[in-house]
Amino acid sequence: MLIFLIALVLAVATAAGLAFGPASRSPAWTATVTPLASIIGSGFLICGPLLAHEFGGGAALAMGALLALAYALGAVVRFNIARLEPLLAEAGFHDPISWCARAAQGMLAVAYAVSVAYYLKLLAEFALKPLDLAPGPHALVSKIAVTSIIVMLGAIAASGGHRWMERLAHATVSLKIGVIAGMLAALALYWLLRWNRPVVLPSARVGPQSVALLLGLLVTVQGFETSRYLGRTYDAALRIRSMRYAQWLSSAIYIAFLLLLTPFLGPASRVQGVAGILDIMDLAAPFMGVLVLVGALSSQLSAAVADSIGSAGLASEVSRGRLSLVAGFLASAGLAIAVVWLTDPFQVVALASRAFALYYMMQCALAYLGARRLSAARPLARAGFVLLGLISLLAAAIGAPAG
Repeated sequence: MLIFLIALVLAVATAAGLAFGPASRSPAWTATVTPLASIIGSGFLICGPLLAHEFGGGAALAMGALLALAYALGAVVRFNIARLEPLLAEAGFHDPISWCARAAQGMLAVAYAVSVAYYLKLLAEFALKPLDLAPGPHALVSKIAVTSIIVMLGAIAASGGHRWMERLAHATVSLKIGVIAGMLAALALYWLLRWNRPVVLPSARVGPQSVALLLGLLVTVQGFETSRYLGRTYDAALRIRSMRYAQWLSSAIYIAFLLLLTPFLGPASRVQGVAGILDIMDLAAPFMGVLVLVGALSSQLSAAVADSIGSAGLASEVSRGRLSLVAGFLASAGLAIAVVWLTDPFQVVALASRAFALYYMMQCALAYLGARRLSAARPLARAGFVLLGLISLLAAAIGAPAG
């Protein structure tokens, strides 16, 4: 009980400090919060049990490899912010590089629509887990609930409630980070109280399927690319710097979480479903699962709303205004509903990862084309763009569900 109370106090203090403290008025922090909140949202909650199941005692190393790939892809996006944005501003509509940029935006709009289904599917899994329904009714209730939420969001958008949706998307960012601080504190205290007890680690089963699963989790560290589209609010230098900060901080949180999870890797490898972290946190301290559940539900809803906004805005922009923002919302909602009914929770994680992998591949292609035209990168950097593009293509082709 003491661990839970300490974690709760830290969670509340962190959330309040971020929401009302000096950081909330700092442009550097507000620019960092957007990518940070996307990166450490749902992925933080599902990666531990999934990686423990596949990689056993090497879960933290696997997470490190995935984060390294994400940081390299972030470097490509940062290059495009610094060098490609001025080029695109001057390029004509029919310039090949402009066509490539619009294709990337269109792919991102699709990826965001798929991720709406991903976030809301996870929301339903966390919300329904305490009910312990049989698999058949669980799946049906989950799909009906998620579809209802998507329809509700579409109705709000169609009625002109875009601003309300934006406020909802940002309202839970501080809460999400506060809950994460509480989770890390609870796990650290568990370690301190039992530091001299032996830990039995599950064995790893590393092979081609493990690589496919790891690539299928790319969406769990995605989100840094949001800095690319904040140009109306922040200048390029601040967006580049804040993206680095977001990736550094989120990487530290992910690795710390996986290391602190070490005593629970055995149980984590045996839990069922993407909401297994609730069972793990209850092992660390009574009632911790309740705290995690509150953070999970709020963060999943806010992330889904944010990606709905992003998908609709990109669809409207790519169509040069021919598709209204409301029509963009409705198109995004239709695709998300289709994904909800055609996939299970594990499949939707892999599908979202594949969609974002295709977008990153296009960003790599843009970086390569821009570097050649501007002579703005060394041959080694251009080779890196090609290599990362091929890895992204591989992730899109073989990224596997974790179930």
